[in-house]
Order: sequence, then C-alpha cells, then structure tokens
Amino acid sequence: MKRIKRSPAKETLENLYQWYNSRRWVHPDPLEFLYHYDTIEDREIVAFIASSLAYGRVTQILVSVGRVLDSLGCSPARFLDESLPEQLISRFDAFVHRFTTGSDLALMLTGLKRVRERFGSLQHCFLSGYSRSDDTVNPALSVLISEIGKPSGRRCRPNSLLPSPDRGSACKRHHLFLRWMVRHDAVDPGGWDAVCPSKLIVPLDTHMYRICSCWGFTERKSSGGAAALDVTRAFRQMTPEDPVRYDFVLTRLGIRKDLDARSISAGGES
Repeated sequence: MKRIKRSPAKETLENLYQWYNSRRWVHPDPLEFLYHYDTIEDREIVAFIASSLAYGRVTQILVSVGRVLDSLGCSPARFLDESLPEQLISRFDAFVHRFTTGSDLALMLTGLKRVRERFGSLQHCFLSGYSRSDDTVNPALSVLISEIGKPSGRRCRPNSLLPSPDRGSACKRHHLFLRWMVRHDAVDPGGWDAVCPSKLIVPLDTHMYRICSCWGFTERKSSGGAAALDVTRAFRQMTPEDPVRYDFVLTRLGIRKDLDARSISAGGES
C-alpha cells in the first residue's frame, strides 16, 4: 500500500462510522459471539477466549471459538468455576487452532478460573492495576495478563495466548478484548464501565498497521507496541475521549470490496 500525503478528515471517518458501525456489518467477526451472553461475568470470559483465538483466517477463527464455547455450555463463567484444571486439560486435549494447542488453551482457561477465584471477575483483576492517572490501559493489562499466566509456571512463548505489553507486544488481541468490554455502542457491547475509553489502545494488526502507515500515523517499521501507541495518539487528535472509535469500521476495509484506504483519504495523492 503506497503512502499518501494526507490522512482522512475526521468528517470522512465519522461518515464511515455512521454507516458501517452497525451489527449488520459484524459477521464474520468473533465479536458476534459476545451478543449471546447477557451477564458481564460470562461476556468477559467469552470475549477473552474469542479475542485470544482471533488470529488466522476468520472462518477458522469462528469455528475454533464456537467449538470452545460449545464445550463451556450456557454459562462459561460458571463452567470454569465448577471445573478442575485436570478436567479442562482433558476436555481440550484434542483442540488445535493454528499454533495454539489444547494445552495452551487449557492453561489459559485455568488462569481465567484462578483469576475469578482470587478477584471475583476479570474486571476486578484489571481494576486492581488500573489508575485514572495512567495514560493508557497498558499497566492494568499487564497485571491482568500476569495473573492469568501465573498458573502456567513458565514464561509465555512469543506465539502464546498471553502476550504482554511489558515485552513490547502490540497485544492486538487483548486490546481488541478491551475494546469490546469497555466501549458501548451499536457494535461493541461494553460492560466494563469503570474503565475510561480514552485510555484504550488501537488493536494494531497487520491490516490496520498498513492503513495507518499509509496515512502517516506511524513511521515504525513493524506493528509492535510502539507503533500501536503512535496510531492511538494520532486517533486521539481526532477523538480524544474515544481513540478506538473507528477501529471496527476501518477493519471493514479488509472485508468490503468497495472501500480502500486511499479512497477515504481527504485529497490524498500517491
């Protein structure tokens, strides 16, 4: 994707938001699984699982997430509360999603279970590391990931389900989780009302990195944590209280054939 001289006007992005920020444009997206759960305690578990497996082809993501949630029944939170770690390992022994094994998944689920036992919910764990004086959610996210990862007794591998911002990762999937749980609009169901949307970080995957590099939002050579912060700061100039406001509609650029980054730039030139 060639770099263009000017980024889109806020008005242009807002027009896209008004049109595409609707549930009718969600499928195919793992976000759609959250709509089936009314309680925050179930939704946060579902959101963490769905976002953690949100890598690879979207069709396979939906199959893998659906398979896990089917195994957890109508209340994933209650299922984890009532299951022993050994039962989780046995139940998901044959599970595979690209680089993720059943063991990886079971260890993560065991971590979610223990967080619930210690803090009562993922939200309370997150809030234990959260401060309104922090510029972003990264410090609180680091606490949450550290607590979930404790049962494994080992450092997280680069391709594990639990990357951390402490190690420079963009943590795209975890920031996607936070977008779903913190924001509340026609697409994002929200529920974590104690967290300010202004502190969210853009879930920077390769596709979003290309778009934002094209617009000059970051000069970084890779889509790591520093690039995610660059992009977030650029969007904060447009919407200080909600820097990830346009994340969902911009991800539609990779799905909708009638849109591309150049077509929505404000007078951009190649």
